[in-house]
Amino acid sequence: MINLNPDHFIIKPALATINCEPNWQWKRKAPIPNYDLLYIWSGEGNLNLNGKDYKLQEGSCFLFRPGDWTTATHNPMNPLVITYIHFDLETEPEIIPKHYRILQDRIHFESLLTRYVRLFLVKTFAAEIEGKLILKQLMIQLLREDQLAETQQDEDHDEMKGQIFFNIREVANYVQQHPGENHTVESLAARANFSPRYFSKKFKEIMGQTIQSYIIETRIKRAEHLLHYTGMSVTEVADALGYNNIHYFSRQFKAYTGKSPSEIRTVPAPIKSDRKELTMQRNA
Repeated sequence: MINLNPDHFIIKPALATINCEPNWQWKRKAPIPNYDLLYIWSGEGNLNLNGKDYKLQEGSCFLFRPGDWTTATHNPMNPLVITYIHFDLETEPEIIPKHYRILQDRIHFESLLTRYVRLFLVKTFAAEIEGKLILKQLMIQLLREDQLAETQQDEDHDEMKGQIFFNIREVANYVQQHPGENHTVESLAARANFSPRYFSKKFKEIMGQTIQSYIIETRIKRAEHLLHYTGMSVTEVADALGYNNIHYFSRQFKAYTGKSPSEIRTVPAPIKSDRKELTMQRNA
């Protein structure tokens, strides 16, 4: 509606600000024939719009469209105070506010509503001209609120994506630091606060491989290091990394590295040299 000239708005006589009676209810026998702006000043209740339920509370704001079906009730112990404004349009708008929102900037919106209703309480000079201008301002305010809500949703979505990424990387780091633990999808998913199915899906999306493949790869890389630099036997390395079957460990190791564990195992000269140098320093 932001593209519409104020003259395109057609003011209808149905408008008011009312305190609903305790037994008030809204049950239409036909769809709404025109646009209807409804704002809740206070109170509580429930409204059904085209089969979907909404809670009515302070700041709730609806823009009903021609053809909408609505019913509503309220709490007689906390009755609604509402403003409603009916209007039509001469042309079809390119952009139209959403059906529902809870307004954030209420002061400006409420002042516009109050001004609009007062214009038509008595015969006011140029009331219709000003009324159309106010309707345009009200629609701009609703579109602005809708845009802010979408921006907030995008920010919340980005924040959630960032948290998911952080949780997955934290789990991956944990696996690297503890390659010998008996990791399961269930235990790692619990660490990330995800369900096992969701965790598995997100882990593959972020890390580029399944969690099972990542665990095996991490163990084999650690096994390579231990065999090459520590002088540990193949059996000792397999046991340190949680393998109960040395033959299974050897097959998995060769599948990932192309070599058997015994081919990798060496006693590193640099480590012996360092130890010898340290002994000589102590003796000196």
